[in-house]
Amino acid sequence: MNNGKLGLPSVIATGVGLIVATSCLMSVGQGAGSLGITFIISMLMACAINITTALCLSELNALMPNLTGGLAQYTLASFGPFISIITMVGGYLVCNTIAGSAECAMFGNTLTGVFNTKIPGSVFCIVLLLILIAANLHGIDLFAKIQNVVAYGLIFSIFIMGIIGALKLGTGEVVEQPLVLTSNMSDIFSMVGLAFFLFLGCEFIIPIAPNVKNQRRNVPLGMILSLLIVTAMEIILILGMHNYTDWATLAGDAAPHVLYGISLFGEFGKYWMALISVFAVVSTVNSIISSLAYICAGMAKIGLLPKVFMKKNKNDAPFVGILLIGGAMVLINATGLSTTSQLSLLILIGCVFWMAAYCISSLNVLVFRRKMANVPRTFKVPFGPVIPIVGIVGNIFMIYNIASDTETKMIIYRTVLVIFAVLAVYAFIWVKKVMKRPLFKAYEVKDIMAMENELYHLVREEQKKSA
Repeated sequence: MNNGKLGLPSVIATGVGLIVATSCLMSVGQGAGSLGITFIISMLMACAINITTALCLSELNALMPNLTGGLAQYTLASFGPFISIITMVGGYLVCNTIAGSAECAMFGNTLTGVFNTKIPGSVFCIVLLLILIAANLHGIDLFAKIQNVVAYGLIFSIFIMGIIGALKLGTGEVVEQPLVLTSNMSDIFSMVGLAFFLFLGCEFIIPIAPNVKNQRRNVPLGMILSLLIVTAMEIILILGMHNYTDWATLAGDAAPHVLYGISLFGEFGKYWMALISVFAVVSTVNSIISSLAYICAGMAKIGLLPKVFMKKNKNDAPFVGILLIGGAMVLINATGLSTTSQLSLLILIGCVFWMAAYCISSLNVLVFRRKMANVPRTFKVPFGPVIPIVGIVGNIFMIYNIASDTETKMIIYRTVLVIFAVLAVYAFIWVKKVMKRPLFKAYEVKDIMAMENELYHLVREEQKKSA
């Protein structure tokens, strides 16, 4: 019997919720302002690569269903605990906590600018975070209600503003300018790394899969539909931007989405875009807090994090993860770290870890195809190893194109290597001293599945007490 609480609309809302962020709206404007509508080609390439990842994760979820740790547990069964910890702590926990803090900072700055208030942007951020922490502590039902409202409000608003602009129905002055600024493929390729950032996050559907109705259908369908809906929204938005905002001004503006709103509808458009920014940040940060808390709980079940992350409150919410992740975002915004000029660079650094995690997910599929070739799957990626291999090559290609200029690219690569080294030391100590396991020895799938059950941990505790 399927006791899932979340239907396909909620699944799509979660996927869209993390994908579409205020920083994504900014990235759309900057990419389009640099290339014109040929940025759409960069977007389609990035979307296609992310769809390969979504398909791979769907097969992994079909092979090992109802796992709250997602990629951590799949990787543990493929490559052992060392790679799992580096992939998840670097590529998900740290990266997303910083990204969520950045979203809050952009939200605060947008409100401060739009309403011309003297209240510091960090105050808006902290109040919003406290509200979302409280909502998530009330459990998955309230999370779904908030997510549905803000995500579908976001989809509706962006579609409407994009269509109005594309059809030249705005009250502002229509701009006469070329559709295409460059058709040079090297320029288009150089923007694929930026475009990748527009599609991050649909895999956060996986940790909530145990709460999804008919997850065999709704999990893969929800991820792919999330990516396609976001792609359609952003294409329409770019067409609207072409008609109402000068490309050069758009590329250089710190808040291109607000600029578009003003150009389209004047003061009304400014406030509408402010509302969209609210929808975007609530949707994104809500998804991050909820999904990362469930990922932490799942990682704790398999020993990759302390057991305290498994604790739940009376609403069945993993409150330790919610409080820690939400609290970290509050602290970052309170100290002002999330408003520094280096933060955008830090997000790109996190994206490289995210791309590496996507490569690992595709490798997991190939490993399981070999190790568990005859095990039935309710969903299997078609065309044999082709799609996982395309996904790996595509993500490596995007890592290479993470920035358009060589200097920035080298800074990102050096920083990633340093972070990788720190995580490697942490993972080595944790695996050897706490887990007392071989670094690269894969776990049996049956053992990982057993660890997901709370009875497994109760029995282990009783065995330790009696020993």
